Amino acid sequence: MSEQTKNPFTWVEIYVTDMSRARKFYETVLEITLSELPMPEGMGDMQMFSFPWAEGESNISGALVKMENMNPGAGGTLVYFTCNDCSIEESRVEVAGGKVLQSKMSIGTYGFCSIVMDTEGNTVGLHSMN
Repeated sequence: MSEQTKNPFTWVEIYVTDMSRARKFYETVLEITLSELPMPEGMGDMQMFSFPWAEGESNISGALVKMENMNPGAGGTLVYFTCNDCSIEESRVEVAGGKVLQSKMSIGTYGFCSIVMDTEGNTVGLHSMN
């Protein structure tokens, strides 16, 4: 893969204030299991739960992060999660304690997306081709 076509993303951090609540939200909406990451010595009370990672595959991953001076909220970076049909994950958002900000909408040849707010106030996107 040339430098021009290489995907520059490697990691995403979604900041949270209540790890248990945020973890339950993402595990419920995306039907996944997050894994606790051990923190190196000297990291204070930092806590991280990682999204699934396909070892050896072309993908990125990330984590929910509870960390002093890093607060959740809307208006910053928008992370999109890949879905088979984003309306399915969207249907689980409010039950999981979040809010649907934009129901599934067409984005033309790029598929469909929904915009939701998690339990921590972060805005995230759901994307699908169907």
